Amino acid sequence: MSATDAVIIDVLKQTKRQERDRKAVRIWLGVVIFTLFCLVLVGGATRLTDSGLSITEWKPIHGVIPPLNAAEWEEEFQLYQRIPQYQEVNKDMTVDEFKSIFWWEWAHRFLARSIGLIFALPLAFFWFTGRIERRIRWPLVGLLALGGFQGFVGWWMVSSGLSKLVSVSQYRLAVHLTIACLIFAASVWIMRGLAPHSKDPAPTSNSHWAAAGIAFLVLFQIYLGALVAGLDAGLSYTTWPLMDGAIIPGDLFIQQPWWINLFENPKTVQFVHRCGAYLLWAATLLHMIVSLAKAPGTTHARRSVVLFLLVCVQAIIGISTLVMQVPLHMALTHQGMALVVLGFAVAHWRGFIGEYPLQTAIVERS
Repeated sequence: MSATDAVIIDVLKQTKRQERDRKAVRIWLGVVIFTLFCLVLVGGATRLTDSGLSITEWKPIHGVIPPLNAAEWEEEFQLYQRIPQYQEVNKDMTVDEFKSIFWWEWAHRFLARSIGLIFALPLAFFWFTGRIERRIRWPLVGLLALGGFQGFVGWWMVSSGLSKLVSVSQYRLAVHLTIACLIFAASVWIMRGLAPHSKDPAPTSNSHWAAAGIAFLVLFQIYLGALVAGLDAGLSYTTWPLMDGAIIPGDLFIQQPWWINLFENPKTVQFVHRCGAYLLWAATLLHMIVSLAKAPGTTHARRSVVLFLLVCVQAIIGISTLVMQVPLHMALTHQGMALVVLGFAVAHWRGFIGEYPLQTAIVERS
């Protein structure tokens, strides 16, 4: 065997080993993404059941252990009785009724703590065993740090409802959900970059920008949905396509200054969320039409069709949730589908860029 043949064999071994390592990292990131999906759904249920203020103290370590006996439950309940939500909304609540909201918030915090371990421990293992490529090491560390910051943001959100409000601030709720979606989207982005990509050419030179714009539209629409949830705006006007008897309802900018309506007027917030849905639907439709016209039969075109269909399904779920007056199961389905659309939109965008190139040693033939 010549020296050149030995080099080629060594490069092939490196390539095979790196592909195996990439698969392991993808599986780990897949578990992270699934756990994040569950975390966001439980967080949504916590908001929809008004459970988010049931735990009034931030105990990152000790808080893992729930009340274990009647005395501890009574102590936790007494802490809840000090806040405005109990005094103004739930004054007649019993301990057993309190337990039903406590468990939603406890489960949400438990999952949040768990995701830290699910992310950090495998990251350390893959890093120290050389299975994580250099180009994604610090982005992953950045995601871990953002996850830690998200824990602080979660408490910042909860604290907004402990002294004056009877629920958490819609501003802080929107920030909390948006950061969770950014972590989710970034995890999908990195995982997709480690997977094989199609070699099909992009339909147009601007297709990747269109895909990027759609992904950001989805994220912005989720932000608007958080404002809707924070204000219970979905319960205010439950007809479609008309809203308050009109395509464009009145009194959208009744508060002063005018821009405050975009965040604090339930009618305006819901209307803007509806308009965002129409814009997203139109953008994905146009993207699909262009992709099919310019590159029929390619992977990119097929993905554009799937993306449009996912947005259509989400629109149907959203309308159904609205006209059914926001039942819990429909609202959670709507929130879960939003994450599915976001994840696919990010993966579709990443598909135009291509996978990370393999980092194997290449030695030129002498």
